[in-house]
Amino acid sequence: MNKKVILDCDPGHDDAIAMILAASEVSNLKIEAITTVAGNVEVEKNTLNALKVCDIIGLDDVPVAQGAERPLVKPREIAEEIHGETGLDGPDLPKVPTKKTIDKHGVDVIIEKVLNSDEAITLVPTGPLTNIAMAMIKEPKIIPKIKEIVLMGGGTFGNWTPAAEFNIWVDAEAAKVVFNSGVPIAMFGLDVTHQAIATDEIVEKLSNIDNSVAHFVVELLKFFAKTYKDVFGFSGPPIHDACTVAYLIDPSIFQLKHVHVDVETKGELSYGMTVVDTLRTTGKEPNVHFADQLDFDKFWDLMTRALESY
Repeated sequence: MNKKVILDCDPGHDDAIAMILAASEVSNLKIEAITTVAGNVEVEKNTLNALKVCDIIGLDDVPVAQGAERPLVKPREIAEEIHGETGLDGPDLPKVPTKKTIDKHGVDVIIEKVLNSDEAITLVPTGPLTNIAMAMIKEPKIIPKIKEIVLMGGGTFGNWTPAAEFNIWVDAEAAKVVFNSGVPIAMFGLDVTHQAIATDEIVEKLSNIDNSVAHFVVELLKFFAKTYKDVFGFSGPPIHDACTVAYLIDPSIFQLKHVHVDVETKGELSYGMTVVDTLRTTGKEPNVHFADQLDFDKFWDLMTRALESY
């Protein structure tokens, strides 16, 4: 039976690839809704990007709802230097998508879908956790009905500050709400996503897949490769967000440890840090399944088969 999921995202090159993997024929996921959040760029741009990706992959029957336009407490922060002015620079995309958003706030869509589902829904946030936290605060009854939260964020080191990964740093207060909620969490942070590198050899292999979706992904990867080289000195771009979806399709791709994770919200230098207690020094009960190893060949084999299915 297909697993019901809500994709909560800020597309974003790697968010777009996560959407494509989730909607592919190799996927065992049923996408109940796509909600957008401010993150890589402003929420309005992220929403446009989500709609355009839906157009490209023919995802006509999945509702898309725009969510939070700023973090719970802080001013809005964006990452144009990584994803470009549109948030999805690189491919030649139409300015106006044919698909439209539904007339509901993303937070309300999350609440309604979770409460009204006959089976527990898995939430897959690949941007800041603002929408998820807001939904939990607005309607706590959803908390026991969420099957799992499979998120991209955090790590034992940072990429936006030395201590903090971008998604958590944008809204650490929201992350704290989510990590302390008691919902089962699988966390895909930089420790594992930096192993999911689209090398030149991988991009060349994907270039040989002859369909429009594969061509779109290759264009995404080429732009993403340039910004990751210019900003971080990487030899290839890490496909952070697709790790969440890959895990749901084939958990054997990853190794995870059951540990306790806290989110720092008060530190002058460590705001947004995910404090991962790998050695159990705090004595606190584990609250997160923390991914730290990835099978590179298995991951890219899954991505390749997904793109070939379009």
